[in-house]
Amino acid sequence: QDAGAEGPNDGQGPGAEDGEEANQSGAQEGVESGDPQVVDLAPLEKGAVGPGNEDAAVFATNASPLGLIANARTAGLNPMLLPTADPRATADSMKLMRENQIAVGLGPDFGGTERLTTTAQIAANAEELPGGGGLVFPGRRMVALYGHPWGGALGVLGEQGAEDAAAIAQQYADQYQEFSPEPVIPAFEIIATVAAGGAGDDGNYSNITPAEDLVPYVDAVTEAGGYAIIDLQPGRAHLLDQAKVYEDLLKRPNVGLALDPEWKLHGDEVPLQQVGHIDVSEANEVADWLAELTRENQLPQKVFMLHQFQTQMIRNREQLNTDHPELATVIHADGHGTPGQKMDTWNAMLTDLPSGVWMAWKNFIDEDQPMLTPQQTMEIEPRPWIVSFQ
Repeated sequence: QDAGAEGPNDGQGPGAEDGEEANQSGAQEGVESGDPQVVDLAPLEKGAVGPGNEDAAVFATNASPLGLIANARTAGLNPMLLPTADPRATADSMKLMRENQIAVGLGPDFGGTERLTTTAQIAANAEELPGGGGLVFPGRRMVALYGHPWGGALGVLGEQGAEDAAAIAQQYADQYQEFSPEPVIPAFEIIATVAAGGAGDDGNYSNITPAEDLVPYVDAVTEAGGYAIIDLQPGRAHLLDQAKVYEDLLKRPNVGLALDPEWKLHGDEVPLQQVGHIDVSEANEVADWLAELTRENQLPQKVFMLHQFQTQMIRNREQLNTDHPELATVIHADGHGTPGQKMDTWNAMLTDLPSGVWMAWKNFIDEDQPMLTPQQTMEIEPRPWIVSFQ
């Protein structure tokens, strides 16, 4: 129960002596046997101390009301303090959830009974991410190489083989570690569907790389303790159709997805004649599918990233759905130029940013004038959670 959603003394739950009834009446409908149950945290008589519950995992944050924490302790429960209101926040919280059948979240930040049911189930069943825990952020930052396996023309990633690229990504990540209190892990952003000058047999102006060609790069970075992000440049293709091509890769715990509206074509448009765009409804459609895939396969949270350097690239962005607990939604501020030009782009992308979005920054090795150093990059406000190199 997200105990703060109704308040600790609202009479919604049974007393301490009614623990069995609480398990039944408070459980979210649809929770299967063996999954964590969700119950109301009930008030006790003044001065009474509850017996606790050996099946309960109780979580709080620094924002949890002190009264709720006191009530939990009075009930014989020992709250675990988390950096963010989610049972997946740390390796210890996921371990606690695997060992228990009742999830109690103290405060409204846990998102209510339905959301806590989902996050507790994932915490109890999912693999952990590099560095521990089942949330992408805020437990880590990423420094990524961007490009395509077939060569360096599309980015630094393809300038060498997979294992050498992973070693370089680790070197880049190490340069950023001293400027981040969170662990910095290496990452690849791998262009999977590549915008093409020709229409191709399907007329979509987008070349689909076979998933098996990406596997060596996904393997190399994840074996190095990192993360892989599959990037789509759709042309005239439907983004959801292209995402489904890589479903097997996306079933891996350390693989996320990125959409690049720059390369979306409409009507009779052809590449390089305009900066493309999508309506946010197409991004939301992919997010719905990816969240369901993540949930059904009991995976840790996934990166879901949208590239943007012009406001028009994501139409109706204020309607972006960031409510999926299975996804960490990221806006990646692309754009090259002088530091001043890049900060103008960054600030424009921050304007009217939907709640629940994490920010990412790209450094262009050749095009930036000059490229920011690791310290300069990490002094950007807000500090980027992903930094990629192209």
